Amino acid sequence: MCLPHAGGTAGPYAAWGTGFPDDVALSAVQYPGREDRLSEPPAGDLQQLVTGVCAALLPLTDRPLVLFGHSFGAVVAYEAARRLTAWGAAPDHLVVSGRRAPSLPARGDMHTRSDDELVSELVRLGGTRGEVLADRAVRDVYLPAVRADFRLAETYHRPDPLPLGCPVTAVMGEADTEVDEVQARAWSAHTTGPFDLRTFPGGHFYFAPRREPVLCFLTETVRTASGASVRCRLESENLS
Repeated sequence: MCLPHAGGTAGPYAAWGTGFPDDVALSAVQYPGREDRLSEPPAGDLQQLVTGVCAALLPLTDRPLVLFGHSFGAVVAYEAARRLTAWGAAPDHLVVSGRRAPSLPARGDMHTRSDDELVSELVRLGGTRGEVLADRAVRDVYLPAVRADFRLAETYHRPDPLPLGCPVTAVMGEADTEVDEVQARAWSAHTTGPFDLRTFPGGHFYFAPRREPVLCFLTETVRTASGASVRCRLESENLS
């Protein structure tokens, strides 16, 4: 299950499904306030958002379940893993991408900035094309959800959380400006299970230009969770 970044939608992640083998099923969460949920107000409370996510995830916990959350999605995935664990339905693996650990202090104030500054930040991070948000009508539709997500992401902090029991893997781009290796490794304190750190070439959205090695890694993670640890091979050159 993929959980998008701030302002992100399920669409790009759902498109990954064609890159997985038949024994790996992919789903993606659509947060309120965008695409087919545009008529719904954006989430104003993280735990309310997590409640909705977990309600969708619970029917999937009768099979191996791996959560992949990128940036703000890592926060949502982690909180969902905590909730599911409390319900006795813990995920089999948590993959947190492009995000510092929850125990580190909250930071950022982009949610309080002007629309122009917020758009510039989205373009800088690389997750949104600038020309898409040049249209004021598009901004009026798109930015409320982005701003709401940024507020939740930038004010989130769990200074002394109870650790999970499932394996946790932190993933980051080698040139990510939003998280460094020390901040990514700090996720190790959030589980009593195995922890690993994986890096890929690229920046904050390292998976956008070359998704094949990322999908290979996720395939291996799902198969390990299901007890079928089969290593996939990258046929294309220069993918890892």
